[in-house]
Amino acid sequence: MIDYNKTQHLIESMVFERVVPGVNYTFIKDKQIFTSTTGFASIYPTVTQLSPFAEYDLASLTKVLATENVLLKLYDQGKLNFTEPLQEFIPEFKDSRIRLYHLLTHTSGIRGWIPHRDELNHDELLKAIINLPVTGEFEHKMRYADTNFILLGLVIKKIFNRPVQEVATTEVFNQMPLAHTTFSPKKEACVPTAIVNGHVLQGVPHDPKARQLRADCGSAGLFSTMQDLITFSQGYLGLKKDVLPYSQKTVSLLFDNKNPAGVKPRSWGWDLRFDPKNHYPIILHTGFTGTLMILDRIKRSGLILLTNRIHPTGHNTIFLAMREKIIRSFLKENSKA
Repeated sequence: MIDYNKTQHLIESMVFERVVPGVNYTFIKDKQIFTSTTGFASIYPTVTQLSPFAEYDLASLTKVLATENVLLKLYDQGKLNFTEPLQEFIPEFKDSRIRLYHLLTHTSGIRGWIPHRDELNHDELLKAIINLPVTGEFEHKMRYADTNFILLGLVIKKIFNRPVQEVATTEVFNQMPLAHTTFSPKKEACVPTAIVNGHVLQGVPHDPKARQLRADCGSAGLFSTMQDLITFSQGYLGLKKDVLPYSQKTVSLLFDNKNPAGVKPRSWGWDLRFDPKNHYPIILHTGFTGTLMILDRIKRSGLILLTNRIHPTGHNTIFLAMREKIIRSFLKENSKA
């Protein structure tokens, strides 16, 4: 039987200690799946019960589940190998050194403040992102940034002549046995997030860039349910070999450090942790709204955690400390499993 008791206790304590209104979480171990739902979907303006079938704003999990999966499918088909220059797809981008793999591993060094960012319209924001400078951090530092995946979304648009979110829907989600993974969810099915301008966001992305860029946003905007995320996870873990729209050989390449020595380890898109005992790579990704996936392909195990940690307010740093405790606890218990 699955035994992640300490991790489970930490997860549920977030609800009891009112760090988050509610949680949906799942442990996977080979063919065993343990799923639980605790707490509330909302506490403002009214208290509503949390459903096991609730749809969540996945925030940055969009990067790996949508944008990256389109790119991995192209890689699998031999149409990309990620060494291509960004300029090949976006000629207006000024630095010829940037390759697709720099964007995938967050080592592009692309940085810069965009003045009045949230006031810019769709075209102005994309132009500002394309014109951001490459700093001295290029290839020397892993700095996680939405910019990298927004640019990758524009690469996909250039290849398919359609916005990245449309491409991800047709090329990835519609090819998989998914029921509720979408960029246009039904409001009533979604867990509410933060209050913005006096209104509770529900079925609308919390990320302001996703709201502005809409279908052209490759970094956020996706909604999904626990059941669909279990399906994704089973594909990554090799438990179901045909659910992802590319080969298991390509999936296996994700469980590997793509960054040079001396730079923080990172896979394509995914963050990496390492098994405490045997030190092999385990992939994980988080989302600002309170989402988390950790996947261990060697042990064929994983944890999916869905919360609305920014409801009703986004200033919730206690959650970040708790999430790190949960990750470490899972890795420790998993290494004994």
